[in-house]
Amino acid sequence: MTQLDARPRAGDTVRGSAPADGGSDSGGVRGKGLGGNSVGLMGSAVIGVSTVAPVYCLTSTLGSTAGEVGVQMPAVFLAGFLPMLLVAFAYRELNKAMPDCGTSFTWTVKAFGPRVGWMCGWGLVIATIIVLSNLAGVATSYFWLLAGEITGSASVAALDDSKPVHIITCLALVAVATAISYRGMTATKGIQYALVGLQLVVLALFVTMALGKAGSGGPDFASSLDFSWSWLNPFAVQSFAAFTAGLSLSIFMFWGWDACLTANEETTGSEKTPGRAALIAMVVLVGSYLATGVAAQMAVGSGTSGLGLANPDTSDNVFAALAGPVMGPGLGVLLFLAVLASAAASLQTTFIPVARTVLAMSAYEAMPASYAEVHPRFRTPGRATITAGIGTGVFYTVMTLVSEHVLVDTIYALGLMICFYYALTAFACAWYFRAELTRSARDLVFKGLCPLLGGILLAAVFAKTLYDMWDPAYGSGSSVFGVGSVFVIGVGLLLLGVVLMVAMERRSPAFFRGEVLTKETPALVVED
Repeated sequence: MTQLDARPRAGDTVRGSAPADGGSDSGGVRGKGLGGNSVGLMGSAVIGVSTVAPVYCLTSTLGSTAGEVGVQMPAVFLAGFLPMLLVAFAYRELNKAMPDCGTSFTWTVKAFGPRVGWMCGWGLVIATIIVLSNLAGVATSYFWLLAGEITGSASVAALDDSKPVHIITCLALVAVATAISYRGMTATKGIQYALVGLQLVVLALFVTMALGKAGSGGPDFASSLDFSWSWLNPFAVQSFAAFTAGLSLSIFMFWGWDACLTANEETTGSEKTPGRAALIAMVVLVGSYLATGVAAQMAVGSGTSGLGLANPDTSDNVFAALAGPVMGPGLGVLLFLAVLASAAASLQTTFIPVARTVLAMSAYEAMPASYAEVHPRFRTPGRATITAGIGTGVFYTVMTLVSEHVLVDTIYALGLMICFYYALTAFACAWYFRAELTRSARDLVFKGLCPLLGGILLAAVFAKTLYDMWDPAYGSGSSVFGVGSVFVIGVGLLLLGVVLMVAMERRSPAFFRGEVLTKETPALVVED
């Protein structure tokens, strides 16, 4: 087999790379001792869907998106799907060349050098810590809400309003999720099949019943609408500002599918399976979002009163308002259970990308060597997983005690991190494969044009979001010296990454001199 056709397997030592025990290296990708062949195509796709948390995303963003773009909500879902799909092609092609659990970090180092790669890895890590804390908080709230529904006690549901109870419950959920992730991909996979299956079944039931309620004439559904193909026209959005705001929400709804790729060294057929799983996950997600958005809009409309999706009193938690009217008091509980399952499932699987990115950064000497330790029995990045769990718990506890506004603004800043590292990864694909783009039409499209267009779209959203964040009205409405708190937090977290990178450069100069993982050394060197 030729050098360009060969693909390194998980755990292989490739020419120019270090052995899995961390020996000397001259610039290639490294094996890290993770448990190979633990997950197949379906399990990998399930992990991708689970990390996105479709039911949680829908209940928290359906109303906000409808408030921004009205009945064009389905069109904005499609518009948000486009850059994600284009970036997914970039991930697929890079993974074929370098199936490394460091994904965005490793690939951008190989394309652009150690500093850009380090910041790309930091963007992924800090975004994941933020969303982990948010997922833990949502899971906690729905735990007590569901407990109140089951017991029929308003006082039980109200326990979530107590900060001590809320924080203790949240920390317990984080501890459980950390423990499951610590035990490896096999334990993760089995739980995810059940939780993702529950989410999709309940969503299908909700869509069916919502379509049945549309046009029924009941008092709760007086604002129902007839379906129109114009709902799928993104050019019908009333303003560009409204479109970009809705697009930012839509992109957030698709974020997390790349967890399939960070588990590549533990996946059967690590060169091809993760990329295929990511595309399967994307199709499942966009189908679920479109079906649910259209059905909900047909049932209650996108107005700002009653059960309308854009009603500001219910837009931040649409399913809580629609569960009873659409599904009835008995089946409505299933929707609460699905949101809890969605947040809990995502809380568990979201540990996968952050722990494995930190593992890779440590293996390549971009972070302290202790994080490169792999549990001898479970074959997981044990120290990195536990650290991520502790970091999540501390971050959420501090933010909750300091200010609810700060916590909200930190979540709003998440979109900036997502666009940052996705765009860098997309550009890295086009640049890394630049010498191959003239070999065939396929290489030109999937290694060059698609990633480049996806990177440009996400970079544009990044720039527009950065501009909007300057306004104190963005997010909670708080400000620092007249500048929006979301801007201060988002830019501040990126600058914190720069500070940490400078500190690591003093501690590990070899990596930053390009002596550990170099741009020049090809990864495709293993004979089949």
